[in-house]
Amino acid sequence: MTPAHAQPGSPSATPRPPAASKPASAPGTAQQAERVIVLDFGSQYAQLIARRVREQHVYCEIVRHDISATRIAELAPRGIILSGGPSSVYEAGAPRCDPGLFRLGIPVLGICYGMQLACDALGGHVGQAHAREYGRAGCEVLSSDTIFAGIPQHTEVWMSHGDQVDRVSEDFIPLAKTPTCPLAAVRHKSLPVYGLQFHPEVTHTPAGSAMLANFLKSACGCTGSWRLEDFAESVIQGLRRRVGKDRVICGLSGGVDSAVVAALLSRAIGDQLSCILVDNGLLRKNEAAAVIEEFTTHFKTDLHVVPAEKMFLDVLAGVTEPQEKRRRIGKAFVDCFADEAAKIKGAKFLAQGTLYPDVIESGAAPDGPAATIKLHHNVGGLPEDLQFELIEPLRDLFKDEVRRLGLQLGLPERIVWRHPFPGPGLAVRCLGEVTKPRLDKLREADAIVLEEIERGGLMRKVSQAFAVLLPVQSVGVMGDARTYDDVLAVRAVETEDFMTADWSHLPYEMLARISSRVINEVRGINRVVYDISSKPPATIEWE
Repeated sequence: MTPAHAQPGSPSATPRPPAASKPASAPGTAQQAERVIVLDFGSQYAQLIARRVREQHVYCEIVRHDISATRIAELAPRGIILSGGPSSVYEAGAPRCDPGLFRLGIPVLGICYGMQLACDALGGHVGQAHAREYGRAGCEVLSSDTIFAGIPQHTEVWMSHGDQVDRVSEDFIPLAKTPTCPLAAVRHKSLPVYGLQFHPEVTHTPAGSAMLANFLKSACGCTGSWRLEDFAESVIQGLRRRVGKDRVICGLSGGVDSAVVAALLSRAIGDQLSCILVDNGLLRKNEAAAVIEEFTTHFKTDLHVVPAEKMFLDVLAGVTEPQEKRRRIGKAFVDCFADEAAKIKGAKFLAQGTLYPDVIESGAAPDGPAATIKLHHNVGGLPEDLQFELIEPLRDLFKDEVRRLGLQLGLPERIVWRHPFPGPGLAVRCLGEVTKPRLDKLREADAIVLEEIERGGLMRKVSQAFAVLLPVQSVGVMGDARTYDDVLAVRAVETEDFMTADWSHLPYEMLARISSRVINEVRGINRVVYDISSKPPATIEWE
């Protein structure tokens, strides 16, 4: 069962967290020192909470739910947010937090399951709701307390819970209710503890950002001093100190993450940077050319381009199974990269475009959640015997922050706003056997899809769009002649975090233009279909 989220208000006399001079684990910049931590109880929205906090210019990190109160005191955050989660508080083995954190004097906001945990730990009771709440709900604000300052008395919130707090101790004050949830928001009378049964972090709660801002500024005393510009300058200075006079190798993939890493390093160490682009013949149309132009003319980087199309096509010959494709592409990439890296003298460091979600999902953060999703290797899982020291300058940033940073560093919008692209490239969008004629066909069709979406002004609204060449032929009629040609699928999705996604409702006129252009301009395709599957149950990619 999915408990709900509640965001309460904070009294004017809220105790402030103890001033920490400089804990050993404190972030390296003044901006990051004003940080908030999110305890992750398995919520699909944990990363979204952190992003919403950062939108208020407050640095935010995600940590494991069972982090000790002692460790939290060492980290000295300005505030603590308890995320939602899929468990029920009253079940045996349900994840819990250290109850000592409520006594640290640090403001705590419990969202959904987090609210239930807080209320349960402080004398309340949680049970199954008489009526589950999923989706939008009308919320009545009972007190314009700290969190609800400036919030309309009647507002809309997003609920997602089967359990709810049915009783609180006398130490709690109700702040809001819905028709089926009398305790939709609460606060403790003497402790800086707040709870919201709904989700303020989602866009379906229109006033959610204002509520989070109230918690951060009024309850936690945050000034909003964290700025991406300051972060970039701090990272640049740190890179200069760490690298010294040594050389750094950066693998370019054509994607925005590796491009921003290279631009950041170029700004920091100039001609001490060498980049490697493995042109495997699996990139999108003109992608390699755009990268080569940007990192030889604008940034004037020592760029090594490895022409490897034939090699990759040879290793993929006759292979149709998706995982085998990925395995062979990964090995071929490692071989190409390692061979080229060996030719670069004096290289001591290897730079990767690892992002904060990658760090979380791989369990690589010291205080973060354990690995639950994947092992992460940005450049394909390079072997340890390359003996480079790893540099990951973007490991504290989300994708949207990386894009903003790229623009600040002078990268063109065509690179910064390029849609995500899988590591194995077009090979996983070319279903069935991968051959050069099929890749060329797919590349041209894919370019048409992206051109029409960009022409329609939807490039930023659509999170990811691409074409998929199916191993299916269909009968058609062209010029009064019968054809038996390939079928192309078009995929476009909209998402906040790529963990869930909805199919994009592209205008019919745009879809008609895409279909007409593909069939008329790309030989060998006589039918275009549109994928209207969401994630889940489907994935974003087809393989």
